[in-house]
Amino acid sequence: MNFVEELRWRGMIHDIMPGVEEQLNKGMITAYVGIDPTADSLHIGHLVSVMMLTHLQKAGHRPLALVGGATAMIGDPSGKAEERKLLSDGEVRTNEQAIRKQLEKFLDFKCGKNSAEIVNNNDWFKDITLISFLRDVGKHLTVSYLLGKGFVKERIERELSFTEFNYILMQAYDFMWLHRNKNCMLQMGGSDQWGNITAGTELIRKKLRQESFGMTCPLITKADGGKFGKTEEGNIWLDPRKTSPYKFYQFWLNVSDGDAAKYLRIFTLLSREEISQLEEQHQGGPHLRVLQKALAKDVTVRIHSLREYELAVEASGILFGKGTPESLGSLPEETLLSVMEGVPRVSVPLQSFKAGINIIDLLTESSGIFPSRGEARKMLAGGGVFLNKEKLTDPALQVSAANLLNNKYLLVQKGKKNYYLFIAG
Repeated sequence: MNFVEELRWRGMIHDIMPGVEEQLNKGMITAYVGIDPTADSLHIGHLVSVMMLTHLQKAGHRPLALVGGATAMIGDPSGKAEERKLLSDGEVRTNEQAIRKQLEKFLDFKCGKNSAEIVNNNDWFKDITLISFLRDVGKHLTVSYLLGKGFVKERIERELSFTEFNYILMQAYDFMWLHRNKNCMLQMGGSDQWGNITAGTELIRKKLRQESFGMTCPLITKADGGKFGKTEEGNIWLDPRKTSPYKFYQFWLNVSDGDAAKYLRIFTLLSREEISQLEEQHQGGPHLRVLQKALAKDVTVRIHSLREYELAVEASGILFGKGTPESLGSLPEETLLSVMEGVPRVSVPLQSFKAGINIIDLLTESSGIFPSRGEARKMLAGGGVFLNKEKLTDPALQVSAANLLNNKYLLVQKGKKNYYLFIAG
């Protein structure tokens, strides 16, 4: 497998220094991507550079993931409009451990000579004095050179703290340290990191008088120009506590046709032939959303599990008329609540269900779903009312605690599209 060619056909190269391919052809090399642990989870915006490491390892090279314990306490100004919150060492360590577990889903840490490795730049920065850093690093990168970096020029006109200004020196030192101690020849990252990456290669050239290389991937955007991975609720996280597997699956399932074709190349390991076949199938029936379904399955299974993917598929059918009482009853509580986000909620005392409540009373006095008992009876008789996905026709039905999902919830459907989630409390 040719690493650079693999990334090229997938649309994953934005900038690449001359000589990268020649260096890769000489044999196994070590390359790294930096990740600042500013949260206790990666989000899908991180996945492009992580997938670069994945392809690198598959091509027989050695990937390093640098978790920036030191730099996370400074803040990277590139691509940022304002200075971000600085983290404590304890927060950084907690985030680092969580991120490591997520990286293990993409990288093999036990495969021999090209095993992946995680390093933390706090391990070398914690013992460096200010004087030695300024002497060994600062004198090799001039102020005029740093001011020429695009993100510095953009921020300095508004506000750029001295703390952030030094970030570029720290990242440059990271590359030099890894080059000297891990024989790391290549740094990769998003295109907004090009200034930081080239500062590292410049430092290595001046300080060590050696050669090193850089490569970046595009910053992913949606077909409409919107920011990738952002929803009204915020980022799409890999941690199920921050973004449920159902929401995660839905994000990928709902991308546009053009984005689905692009994302299949970037975020999955499907081959060129497999993707071409999917695109042909899509052309034959775009309404079937073949591309989106393949994308959503591949990424959801990798990040969560096959079981979580299957639950997400079952849950997706509930609001679109394909669910069954059995599939609804099998959903875990957190998945059920994710599916029902945005659905009107009605609180009913648990004691009412324990005593038994007439379905007409439930649909009128207890909830106001129907304005009158007569209208409720009419729709019930016409088969337009469902309780936990089961059609009702008997106006004398008594709804009891036995009907509750997870001993707490009841799903009522009025007509084809109107849902109500009853919560017993």
